[in-house]
This record gives sequence, structure tokens and C-alpha cells, in this order.
Amino acid sequence: MRITVVGGGIVGLSAADRLAEAGHDVTIVTAGKPEDATSAIAGGLLYPPMANPDERILRWTAAGLAEFRRQGAPGFRERRGWIQVAPGAPDPVWLAVMDRPSRSGDRLEFTTGLVDTPAYLAWLADRVAARGVHTEYRKVASLTEFDGVVVNAAGLAGGALAGDDHAVVPVGGQVVHLADPGLTGFAVDESRPGITYVLPHGRHVVCGGTEEPGRPDVEPNPAVAEDIVRRCRALVPELASAEVLGTKVGLRPYRPSVRVERVGKVIHCYGHGGAGITLAWGCAAEVEGLVSGVAGY
Repeated sequence: MRITVVGGGIVGLSAADRLAEAGHDVTIVTAGKPEDATSAIAGGLLYPPMANPDERILRWTAAGLAEFRRQGAPGFRERRGWIQVAPGAPDPVWLAVMDRPSRSGDRLEFTTGLVDTPAYLAWLADRVAARGVHTEYRKVASLTEFDGVVVNAAGLAGGALAGDDHAVVPVGGQVVHLADPGLTGFAVDESRPGITYVLPHGRHVVCGGTEEPGRPDVEPNPAVAEDIVRRCRALVPELASAEVLGTKVGLRPYRPSVRVERVGKVIHCYGHGGAGITLAWGCAAEVEGLVSGVAGY
């Protein structure tokens, strides 16, 4: 079957890979290269950063972890670390799908995957191409441009391309990269408003972050960058003298619930917010199943 995947971030690439592996003739149409996608700015910690994830999120998270471990791809590492939660907060439901979870007071420890997203996306793009997937770099004005089955994995543009979905909003996220002093685990503080995280990748550490609903631009704010560095050095003192390498901003495609469903010949797969890396492979499997149900189109 001929299938067009609109979107070339982690969600689109994963869907295209899964569909091509299943024997379909797949084309990706995307405005930018993988290194320019919001996915490439993500810190890459594999867990669902959602207050009340539903059964689908847990299933997709578990499937994603299993797939990353099976691939053993460049940029993926197993890491143990901790998340500080608010005093007295119950264990989040997603903790059960992490490896070797434990709790000491308000600190949760577990082992999960940590993905250096630019390195991983480059590897995945090469693998997709090796499967025979062709990529066209251009903007898409409407999903009606395409014959056959279309997968709407356009991230922030997904709702507008769907035509009837105004629930997708940008949520800005600024991060700072510091030189990695040799950290062996991740650290996240969710115990107060906002979130602070330290995610080591060997040569650099992704430090964050911010959550800015409705942010329209990706221009880094120097004052925000200074605040992120201050918070992360307080959280992980080993970063006290680490060199600041740069700062980046991404716009997460937030939707109150991730949309993965079939409408006629279109398979919608967007609205992952800050969990695209975590959920992409689980969603890709679901997309492949939904495509199998549109064989008449």
C-alpha cells in the first residue's frame, strides 16, 4: 500500500519505519530535516511526564522502552536516576512500567532509557531511508494533497492539518547544554512549580527547563538560561564549574490527550506534548494497526 507520512520528527520517522518494515510503500513529507525538528531539542528521558496518564500512555511507554532496548541504537543508553516529587505525593502510575523502581521519602528511583535525540534521529533517518522510504522536504497546506492513506504526524501543525481540531497549542521549552563532568545518572525535581532536570549524555548535559503555554517563538531568553543553570547546579552540585555550551528552545505540540485515530483515509497521530520520544514507538505500532484497517482506500 502507498502511504504518505506528514511529519519528520520522532513520531513521523517511527511511524514510517514501522510501516516500511511491514511492506508498505512509504513517503515522508516534511518541512525540515530531523536535526531541525522539535524532537532534536528534547532531553530524551523515557518516561511520560503527565500527571494522570491513561492506559494508552502506559502501554505506549512500555512498548517504547522495549523497542529502544531491542534496537540498541546510537544515542540510547540505560541510566538509573531519580525524580523528586511533591511532599506526600503518591507514586505516579507510570512508575510501575519503569525498571527496578524504588522510593525513599519523596524521591523515586528507577532505571530507564536516556536518548541523545540528535544522534538517534540521524540514525533513524538513515534506517528509514535504507528501508526504501523517500523523503520530500516541503510544507504541506492540506492533507487532501495526497492520494491513498495519509498519516498526520505533523506535531504542532497536526491539529490545523486535521481541519477540525483546535486543541493543539505550543508549549515552549528552553534548555541549556553544559559540558558533562562525568555524571552517571539523571536527576529531576518535580516537587515545586515548574520542573528542573539534569540529563547527562556523555559529552553534554541537557539542563532544563521551562513550560510556556502559547509561546510563539524559539528565540532563547538569556535570563531564563541563567536561571536554568542556577537551578540545575543547585540540584546537581557536580555541575558547579561545568562549561555552558549553548541554549535552545523548542515548541512542544501539546494536546489534552494524544490523538491516535483513523478518520477515513487519514491516520492522525499528534499531540504528544513533551512525551514524543517516550511514546513514538508505541504509537507507531498503533498506526500500523490502523493502516491495516484502511486497505480499501
